[in-house]
Amino acid sequence: MPSWGSINTFNLCNMKIFSRLLIVSFCLLGAVSLQAQEKHVLDLEHIYNPAADAAADLKAAQQEAAAANKHIFIQVGGNWCIWCKRFYKFTEEDSTLKSLLNKNFVVYHLNYSKENKNLPILQKLGYPQRFGFPVIVILDAKGNRLHTQDSGLLESADSYDQKKIAALLKQWGPDAMNPAHYVNQ
Repeated sequence: MPSWGSINTFNLCNMKIFSRLLIVSFCLLGAVSLQAQEKHVLDLEHIYNPAADAAADLKAAQQEAAAANKHIFIQVGGNWCIWCKRFYKFTEEDSTLKSLLNKNFVVYHLNYSKENKNLPILQKLGYPQRFGFPVIVILDAKGNRLHTQDSGLLESADSYDQKKIAALLKQWGPDAMNPAHYVNQ
């Protein structure tokens, strides 16, 4: 039969081991949590891809939009543009706007930079760059331009206005273009 002294020594050793395991577990949990948070950090330096084949990308976006009954939301701009970054960050971090975008649109970031201005595509879109950057172009699933939006009209101070952007997304989504809504008007 063990003595009380040996039991207390055994319990103290187990408690030390347990406390060390607990500390290691918390450290690992903290590291995993930090890594998960890092994955959600937006990359604002690579929103646009100057090397992208915009014509091929837009054709793929049309196919995706047609299959999902969505429109195409094109944000024209460049990684050099602070307001382009602000718009992207604003819509990505606002759950209402992100939900409206995901539900109704295939989103594409069309590059305009010194490396690649995508002028043939912009010509087909009616020269939206005349409004500055970013500029929003909304297409239907067939690639027809429905609307061009000067994003300056969506601004509020040094950011954007959530209500104005939400209204834009609702007014130019596929459901708003449904003729059944307007039969009795």
